This record gives sequence, structure tokens and C-alpha cells, in this order.
Amino acid sequence: MATLSSAGLPAASPAKARTRRAGRLAPYGFLAPFFVLFAAFGLFPLLYTAYVSLHRVELQSADRMDWLGLQNYTRLLVDPFFWNALRNTFTIGVLSTVPQLLMALGLAHLLNYRLRGRTFFRVAMLLPYATSVAAATLVFAQLFGRDYGLINWVLGQLGLSPVDWQADTWASQFGVSAIVTWRWTGYNALIYLAGMQAIPGELYESAAVDGASRWQQFRHVTVPGLRPTIVFTVVVSTIGATQLFGEPLLYEGNAGGGISHQYQTLGLYLYEQGWSFFHLGRAAAVAWVMFLLIVVLALSNAAIAARRNRTDR
Repeated sequence: MATLSSAGLPAASPAKARTRRAGRLAPYGFLAPFFVLFAAFGLFPLLYTAYVSLHRVELQSADRMDWLGLQNYTRLLVDPFFWNALRNTFTIGVLSTVPQLLMALGLAHLLNYRLRGRTFFRVAMLLPYATSVAAATLVFAQLFGRDYGLINWVLGQLGLSPVDWQADTWASQFGVSAIVTWRWTGYNALIYLAGMQAIPGELYESAAVDGASRWQQFRHVTVPGLRPTIVFTVVVSTIGATQLFGEPLLYEGNAGGGISHQYQTLGLYLYEQGWSFFHLGRAAAVAWVMFLLIVVLALSNAAIAARRNRTDR
């Protein structure tokens, strides 16, 4: 029998109150596993790395931590190899990201038409992405070999001098960038293709009625419609370029990034500090510098995109 509240209305039964309370708490319960895993494998490593970066920690005696404050960071600022790795990361990032996204955009534009066998081509686009980094890098290292590589053989057939793709600065950076471009172009092309298929067909029909050529339709309909997708791929590719590790490590097989560190990235520099020189505290400082660099790049891209959207309005 229902009881009356002080206002003279029937009071909710305890069962209904529990049901409503459970309904309010259910979303938090569904989200809880994510936050638990994020705290354990995302937030805690990030904060602990920051803590380690303020100490002197050697791999041989990892249980001993001596307080250094910001000395690990100040040592990075005066280390020429750190600035060399930062410069290499930037140049390899540009050499791989810009051609990669431009080719992906062109391939997506072609696949957006009704081509015969387009399903096959779409699946084939993912094959480089599905290939392991180790396998792809070892194959490209053989292709770019100085004495017996296929690339130098082709250059010889054209009457050109062979290039030392693993010793020359720009040539080795181009070789590493070629691996990254080959692996990620198809992946980004499919992302662009999905964005193109979301653009209303009426826009293309209106442009065709107005006499726009296919190139004009691409410039004035496709590219503006893909702007959010392009911003996304630029941000993700920039982050990936900043974290580049596997390709330069396996290109010649050492963490130094070549005989003169000519293609040593920040990822390789971190690995070298931690596992070759055993300076875990300094490696943690490099990791935090990379994290802050990624945050700055992501915020910069977001600010540029937001400003562009306001200008278009």
C-alpha cells in the first residue's frame, strides 16, 4: 500500500527509487572500464614518466632514483644530437606526410568514380597498411641498397651515378620517408574516399549544370567538403611522424640513425638514451618533450582549422 508524502502525494516505492537510481548510475558503470584502463595504461605511465624525468635513473640500478629537478631537460637543450633528432623528425615528417596525403587525395578521387573492379582496388589499398613495419622496412632497405639495390640499378641503366641511400643525409631521409609514404597512403585514401562519399551528389550536379569541369568540381566541391577529414588526417599524420621509430630503426639496424645520425628521429634518440646509454631519466625527459610537442602541434592544427572555418563563414 502506497504511503502519502508531506504534500499529500503518493510517495515513490523503494523499488522504483532504486530503479531510477540504477538508471542514473548505469552510464557511469558503462564508462568505468574505459576510465580504469585509461588510468592504468595511459594516465599513470604519463605521470610516472614525468616523475622519472626529474630524477637520475640508470638501467643498471633502476631502484635508485636521485633528484635532479630539470637537469635532464636542460641537458637536452645543450645536446646537439637532440636538436639533430628534432630536425630529422621534422624533415622526415614533411617528406613523408605531404606526398602521402596528396597521393591519398588523388587516389581517393579516382576510386570515387565508378571504375571496374573498384572493390579490388579498395581492398588493395589496405595491403601496405596491413604489412608489418619490419617486413616493409627490410624490403625497402634492400631496394635502396648501395651496391645491389634495385633503385641504384635503375639509376645505372639511365646513365646516372649510384646514390648511397643509407649514408647520404637527404637520400637516407628520403628512403625512410618512402617507407612511411608507402605504408600509409592507401589508409588515408580510404579515409578520404569515405569523406567524399558523404558529400551530397546534388552539389556535383549543380556544379556540372553551371559548366564546371571535373577539376573545378574537385577544387570547389570536393576539397571544401573534405576539409574536416583533411584536418583529421593532417593531425594524425603529424602525430605519427613525431613518433616515428620502427622504420628508421630497421632501415640500417641501429638506434644511431646512420653513421652520422643523419636520420635519427626523436623516437630513436629516446631509445638510444634509455637502452644504449642506460639513462632512463633522460629518456623519460625526451618522452615528455615528444608529448608536449605533439600537444602543441595538435592544438596548432586545431586553431588553424577553426580560424579557417570562421573565415569561410
